[in-house]
Amino acid sequence: MRSTLPTAFFRQAAARPRPLMSSTARRFASTSSENAQKKAQDALGVAQKNAEKLWENAKKVLGPLGERAGTLLGSYRQPVIYNAQVARELVKQIYIAERLQPPSSLAIVTDAYSTLWGRAKSPAYWRGILVNGEWVKVGVYAAEAYGIFKIGEILGRRSLVGYNLH
Repeated sequence: MRSTLPTAFFRQAAARPRPLMSSTARRFASTSSENAQKKAQDALGVAQKNAEKLWENAKKVLGPLGERAGTLLGSYRQPVIYNAQVARELVKQIYIAERLQPPSSLAIVTDAYSTLWGRAKSPAYWRGILVNGEWVKVGVYAAEAYGIFKIGEILGRRSLVGYNLH
């Protein structure tokens, strides 16, 4: 089971012999190892409870398909759910930290794309970015977009090179 892994890890870490430190190189910890272990166990317990709730809700929503997916995952079910929750929490923290918000209307999205298209068609814009040095930033953005596109291609093909024709 996954819940015994952190406990065993912390026990092994605590049992390892520690080198003696000189008085000048002493390191002071902000929390004791017991408190850190307790917090880690509590966090794991909360994550497992949330994972089970998520799984139960998914089974209700998906019905028989959810049950079949659960049986197909087998012993991988719990790690998959746990990793999905970690990813969700990470995205949520980024969303809050960057103060992101969805567009409030379709007009905002349309305006943004029409501005981009207008700049892309304008030779004056391209001359302007060459003069003021913004071409480097545009090139980096283009390389990022191309890289993201290629990663999507690789994931879609499920292969680094070419398509499987079998």
